[in-house]
Amino acid sequence: MRRVFSGIQPTGDIHIGNYVGAIRQWVSLADEYECIYGVVDYHAITVEYDTDGLRQRTVDTALILMACGLDPDRCHLMVQSHVIEHTELGWIFNCLTPVGEVERMTQFKDKSRQHKANINMGLMDYPVLQAADILVYKAGFVPVGEDQVQHVELSREIARKFNARFGQVFPEPQAILSCAPRIMGTEGKNKMSKTLGNYIGILEDESSVWEKLRTAVTDVARVRRTDAGNPEICNIYTMHRAFSPDQAARELDKGCRSASIGCIDCKRVLFKNMMAELTPIREKALSLKAHPEPVLDALHQGAVVCRRFAAETMEEVRDVLGLLKG
Repeated sequence: MRRVFSGIQPTGDIHIGNYVGAIRQWVSLADEYECIYGVVDYHAITVEYDTDGLRQRTVDTALILMACGLDPDRCHLMVQSHVIEHTELGWIFNCLTPVGEVERMTQFKDKSRQHKANINMGLMDYPVLQAADILVYKAGFVPVGEDQVQHVELSREIARKFNARFGQVFPEPQAILSCAPRIMGTEGKNKMSKTLGNYIGILEDESSVWEKLRTAVTDVARVRRTDAGNPEICNIYTMHRAFSPDQAARELDKGCRSASIGCIDCKRVLFKNMMAELTPIREKALSLKAHPEPVLDALHQGAVVCRRFAAETMEEVRDVLGLLKG
């Protein structure tokens, strides 16, 4: 089926790495596929979080997605916990998935190091629920970054095991890899992350964005203004590839290598091009935040459609499992 599923956790703040690496692609995929995009709140509770703010962060995440161009008339926008079949199918998949398969997941190992005081079953089981998120809609395609390919492979393996044991029910989903450049954090060492505090939020005001760009790490070998740089290892140039026109990026590449342009001037050009794209998004998001009715309506309508899809899948699943009908 030409159906896509992907999800994002309700952090309430989306950074430019999320935007470039995922959301831009989500918008364009709606032209070719039937797309379901979820705010995955059950995944968010696998780590310690502020319970008082979760509902608002869920709404804020959805409104940011809409401000970025996700049109509820062209895709289905939903909240994971509004479709209970996600967790039902997740339990069923748990009964097919060897513990060793989830223990070897790279993200589980990373999260375990970050949350040593709270290594819970949900943290380990995250990719199994993720498989249920995808397969409850029989989605055949999943847009992901390279760091999530392992989880899509597990989803394929779970679908294969289920089909072999109970009959052909699920497609084996294919990863759709983003061709966008991978943006690192402002310190230039780690993936951009809200947790690490090295991110630029797409809704930040201009002064905040400029301050983060101004102090962001560039080519560390370029100590003096007259030193030639290497754009291939410079995170600022990676951002240029994401936000600046191709011709401008090529000119900056040449200027950096010849030392005819300094890092601060390079950052000023990036700031101008970045804000040209982000300012309309910020304005749209602020408008939706002041009048969130369209967002809430989109989530309600998305849940109605997705419950129907999921219910159809689970009726078939329960039947092949041999469960007694209620």
